Amino acid sequence: MSILIQNGTLILPQGPVQSDLRVEGETIVQIGPALPVGESQVLDAAGKLVFPGFIDTHTHFEMNKGTLRETADNWATGTRAALAGGTTCVLDFAEPERGCSLQSALDEWHNRAGGNASCHYGFHMTIKDWDPRIRAELPAMTAQGVTSYKVYLAYANIRIPDAVAFQAIEAVATEGGVVGCHCENGDLIDCAVARLKAAGRLSPASHPLAHTPAMEAEAVTRWLALAEEAGYPVNVVHLSTRRGLEAARAARARGQKLYLESCPQYLTLTEECYQLPGFEGAKYVCAPPLRAQSDVDALWEALSGDEIDTIGTDHCSFRFNPTKMLGRDDFSAIPGGIPGTEHRPCLMYTFGVKAGRITLLQMMQALSERPAKLFGMFPQKGTLAVGSDADIVIFDPDHTWRIEAAHQYQNVDYTPYEAMEMAGRTDTVLLSGQVAVSGGKVIRESLGRYIRRGGAQFWR
Repeated sequence: MSILIQNGTLILPQGPVQSDLRVEGETIVQIGPALPVGESQVLDAAGKLVFPGFIDTHTHFEMNKGTLRETADNWATGTRAALAGGTTCVLDFAEPERGCSLQSALDEWHNRAGGNASCHYGFHMTIKDWDPRIRAELPAMTAQGVTSYKVYLAYANIRIPDAVAFQAIEAVATEGGVVGCHCENGDLIDCAVARLKAAGRLSPASHPLAHTPAMEAEAVTRWLALAEEAGYPVNVVHLSTRRGLEAARAARARGQKLYLESCPQYLTLTEECYQLPGFEGAKYVCAPPLRAQSDVDALWEALSGDEIDTIGTDHCSFRFNPTKMLGRDDFSAIPGGIPGTEHRPCLMYTFGVKAGRITLLQMMQALSERPAKLFGMFPQKGTLAVGSDADIVIFDPDHTWRIEAAHQYQNVDYTPYEAMEMAGRTDTVLLSGQVAVSGGKVIRESLGRYIRRGGAQFWR
C-alpha cells in the first residue's frame, strides 16, 4: 500500500513548502498540494516539518571490539538510536589493522553491520598504511561502493606522514572520491601530554590543554596545503575552533575547494565541562576537545553563512563506568569519544533553527542534502524529490522535552546533553517507505541496508 503524507511543511531544495507527498514502495512518487488519498495510508503531518532522512557523516560503532575500550554501542544499538532521532543513514569508519588490507576491514565491518542495522549505512575507509598493495585496492573499493576515506594527523598508532597523506589524496582523486582528515598536530599533542603528566596534572581538566586550538589550526593548514599541491578537494572532519575555521577561510579565499564538517558538541558545549567536580569531566573527553564559547560562536556564524558543509556526530560512546574510569588517574588514558547520534537533529533544531541561528533549509542542507552529495548518494538520498528514496523524517517542532540518559536508545550510561530542554523532536520516520519510527518510538528494527555509493558531487 502506498503512503500519503498530508498537510506537512516539506523542506524542499528551494525551501519550506506546504504540500503533500506520496510514497509507493521504497520511492517518492508524487509531490503536490491536496493530493487525492485514493487507497493510500494517510500520515497526517499537520503542524509538522517533513525532511529528507538525515545522514550522520561520522560514527564509530563497535570500535575497539573485544577490548576493555570497546564502544558501548554496537551496530544494533547505535543504528536504532540514530533512527529514533531521524537519521536514516550513517557513515561509519572501517579501520584495517596495521599491515592488513582495506578489503579485510570492509569484510569485517560488513559482518558487524549486516542484519543488525536499523538504518541504512555505508563505510568510510581509514588509511593507516600506504604502499603499492593498498593503492591497488582503491578500484576494488570503488566497485564495492566505498568512495570516501579518512586519514589522521594525530594519534601515534594511526597517524600518517605528510607524503602518505598527499599520495592518498592524489590516488583517491582518480577514483572520484574524497578524503577527510582528523586535523590535530600529533607530535605537539604528545609533547603536551608528557609535560602535563610530569607536572602531576592528571585530571580531565588537562585534556583541552593537550589539544589546543593552535594544534588544530596548524594541522588544518597543513592538510589543506597538501590538498592544494594535489589539486583536489578534501574534507576536514569535526572542525572545532575559530582558528581552524580561519585557516579554511584563508584557503578558500585563495580559490581552494574544500569541505568542512563540525559536530553538535562543538556548537552546544564548552570546555568548562572539564572543570566539573570529581571525575565528571571525563564524560566530555573527546578529540578535538570542547572549546571556548568564542569558538562555539564562530562555528555558528560559519554555519549560518554556509561555510560549514555537514554536521556529523563523531558518535563514539564509551560507558562512564567502567570504561571512562580507565583514565581515573591519568587523563590521557580516558577513552576519547562521546555519544550523540540519537540527539543530533533535535539539537540542531533547538539551538540552530529555533534560536534563529540557521534556517530550516540550512538545517536540511547540513544534515541531508550536502552529506548525500559529498558522499555519493544524491539524489537517491538527501532530498525530497520524485524518484528519490522514501527515507523521510516527520519532525514535530512543538514537542518540548528533556534529554535524559535514562530514556535514550543509546546503549551508554550517560549523555553529554543531560537535562537540556529540546524544542522539537522526530515523530515519524520512513525508512525505504516503511514506517520505522512512530510517536518518537522505534517500531521496526533491522531494516537497514548497505548503501553502495558513487563519486563525490562537489558543489563549491
